[in-house]
Amino acid sequence: MKHIVSIDQCTAEDITRILDRAELFEQEPDRQLLNGKVVATLFFEPSTRTRLSFETAVSRLGGRIIGFSDASTSSSTKGESLKDTISMVSNYADLIIMRHHLEGAARYASEVSRVPVVNAGDGANQHPSQTLLDLYSIRKTQGSLYDKTIAMVGDLKYGRTIHSLIEGMSHFRPRFIFVAPEELSLPEEYKQFCYDHRLPFIETKHFDEEVINNCDILYMTRVQRERFTDLEEYERVKDVYVLTNDMLADSRPNLRVLHPLPRVGEIAYDVDDNPKAYFIQQALNGLYTRQSIICEVLGIDVPN
Repeated sequence: MKHIVSIDQCTAEDITRILDRAELFEQEPDRQLLNGKVVATLFFEPSTRTRLSFETAVSRLGGRIIGFSDASTSSSTKGESLKDTISMVSNYADLIIMRHHLEGAARYASEVSRVPVVNAGDGANQHPSQTLLDLYSIRKTQGSLYDKTIAMVGDLKYGRTIHSLIEGMSHFRPRFIFVAPEELSLPEEYKQFCYDHRLPFIETKHFDEEVINNCDILYMTRVQRERFTDLEEYERVKDVYVLTNDMLADSRPNLRVLHPLPRVGEIAYDVDDNPKAYFIQQALNGLYTRQSIICEVLGIDVPN
């Protein structure tokens, strides 16, 4: 039984296989490969794009969906343990897709579930399906995953998409530029990961044209209010970095701006019409990538 709870499970070969399969789904997303299958989407934490793209992926594959998008409607409000919820739901479904606010919840769920579990985000820890769609977007826009310079801007402390992408790109000789205020700087464990894997990086507090003009991918993130216990600290840092259209004037022709969404103010709306803005297409790529992930964990072959 195969689970995807962390991107570090995936080798370079695994990633390539998942992305190649996603290309097949981009060419033809409507394939009846889940006939008779039931997929449970358990979202203990709010989500729009991740939940809807997973559910659309299931629908386009011909499967059926059960679950909840609001934990307040589940028995967890009555005190039911995560173990009991997962054990019960795995009686009804062939696959569980779960988002949870607690770090490590997805891994725990995979240990008690009788069916595969896909992590749709667990606290500030991991978001492997987002990483795979990010990798798909990078490969599609750059022609290759290898030897790219990626600037990551904003909330590097709590940003699970950042943490997962560092690990996912580690197979492909990346260079990183980490841009964050001190309060939101990258945790030491991920810096150590870069050292251990010989991934060159620089850190800076300054977000300017020098950063933008020296990268292939500009990965913007929002400051996540829900991760802060001190709202005064959130107010101090929430608007520290804002990308505007004129800042892209001298950037590389191949530069693409990515964002896991939602945005709240870190990308000005005048960027949207710039051909280097790719975050809406990036979200669409999530559909094809998540179709591929579902087939990966269920062991379903996809014909060319």
